Amino acid sequence: MIKIYTKTGDLGDTGLFDGTRVSKADPRVDAYGEIDELNAWLGMVRASGREGAGTPTLDTQIIDCLERLQRDLFAVGATLADPRHKIAKRVAKALITDDDIARLEGWIDAFEKELTPLTRFILAGGSKAGAGLHVARTVCRRAERRMVSLGEGEVDPVVLIFVNRLSDLLFVMARLVNARAGIPETEW
Repeated sequence: MIKIYTKTGDLGDTGLFDGTRVSKADPRVDAYGEIDELNAWLGMVRASGREGAGTPTLDTQIIDCLERLQRDLFAVGATLADPRHKIAKRVAKALITDDDIARLEGWIDAFEKELTPLTRFILAGGSKAGAGLHVARTVCRRAERRMVSLGEGEVDPVVLIFVNRLSDLLFVMARLVNARAGIPETEW
């Protein structure tokens, strides 16, 4: 049986995948912490689609998409916790590739076909799931800023592109979820 508490971080440090001990305030830890928060937000949105009796508030396409994104975010977090860039070579599911970026772009293109083109900024909100996706989008942008702040060469460029594209996808998904729920957008 594995215990949830290890006591190794009781003094404010944590271990990276290469065994290096760093402060929990280390910028790298902050970056993958933001990814973890984003993952939790997507989990909350996914759970909100299954609430209550009767018809789910999210369709299975969106729920499945969110679950895939959560799995991808574990890979992003693992990559960020690996300053020597060795985990992806050992653990295939921790690898983010150009194919993953293409998948996000394909989802964006397909989802946008259902939406009216934007002519103005819109206010975040709508359904619980739509509003949650807007929050997730802002957390994604914050994670991206933390990743960039690590400096050139510290983050795999493919992972950085993936997170940038993910924030675009989350915006489109928020709009789509609200449109499918019949909730109009509020323009600014």
